[in-house]
Amino acid sequence: MSLVDDARRVRENAYAPYSNFKVGAAIRAASGEVYLGVNVENVAYPEGTCAEAGAIAAMCAAGDSEIAEVAVIADSPVPVSPCGGCRQKLAEFGRGEVKVTLATTDGTTRETTLGDLLPGAFDQTQMERA
Repeated sequence: MSLVDDARRVRENAYAPYSNFKVGAAIRAASGEVYLGVNVENVAYPEGTCAEAGAIAAMCAAGDSEIAEVAVIADSPVPVSPCGGCRQKLAEFGRGEVKVTLATTDGTTRETTLGDLLPGAFDQTQMERA
């Protein structure tokens, strides 16, 4: 089963009663383990959780901390990209060359990298003092 298939399968568990826009995410950690996440809406919209953030949380909860590959899927006309906040979250745990597959439920895919999704990402080196 591919990472996109994992994301497709878990997408059905998304909690999206307000937008009806279900998103599934799958992360393969450097350890080889796969972690899944879905978007979880809340009637107070800013309190929801993105699928990518859920997969990252599952990865951290299991003790992994390095992303090797990402897949995100939604029922949209074109492959949907992670939001800006999730791009930064993904960059926290993965290098720029990490493969990201964006997919639609009808089978359209777009491959990119974390670095292409978030060029010039803010990272810990920018917080170091000389």
